Amino acid sequence: MYRILIVEDDKGIAEAIRLQAEMWDFSVRIAENFRNVMGEFQAFQPHLVLMDITLPCFNGYHWCTEIRKVSKVPILFLSSAADNMNIIMAMNSGADDFIAKPFDLTVLVAKIQALLRRSYDFTVGAPLLQHRGAFLNTEDQNLKYQDLVIPLTKNEYRILLCLLENKGKVVSREKLMERLWATEQFVDENTLTVNVNRLRRKLDGAGLSDFITTKFGVGYLVE
Repeated sequence: MYRILIVEDDKGIAEAIRLQAEMWDFSVRIAENFRNVMGEFQAFQPHLVLMDITLPCFNGYHWCTEIRKVSKVPILFLSSAADNMNIIMAMNSGADDFIAKPFDLTVLVAKIQALLRRSYDFTVGAPLLQHRGAFLNTEDQNLKYQDLVIPLTKNEYRILLCLLENKGKVVSREKLMERLWATEQFVDENTLTVNVNRLRRKLDGAGLSDFITTKFGVGYLVE
């Protein structure tokens, strides 16, 4: 089920969009904390964002730019300020499309569906996974945290991907070795330990200490 985050301070409009989108089996969240839209984004991990321009605290251009630092998720602007300058500013801040208010809800849903098709039809799974404000991009296989881009080796990426896919659950060493072995030569336990320790050092250096927890005799987890 695709998840849509609505960043719109007009509660009537936001609620109308939510009801219409849920009729099409979308999972919808309406942002409430306009001082921390990125927190809402991180918590919900949407597949698409609907963004108004005029918002409390910071405008939609600001939040669009912030989202673009960590994600390629499609962003559709909704605004009554639909003059050429505002449309250009929206696109320059990273938007994928723009629809003027007032709009027909069925047209909006059609735009949403088109954006989702273009963005996800040829990808497997979600474009990113996040934990503690760090984003693992499954397209470029880098980890992004705040203003840092943390490059990962193939094995480090596979380990972190497996742990994040099973967030909150212990992943056995055997399962991690199977993940590494899928596309590599045989991986023994010592090789796994070396890769996990190297990954931990990278995370610690970026300010993500204790990101991976060891369950001795069992495996590892992120929680």
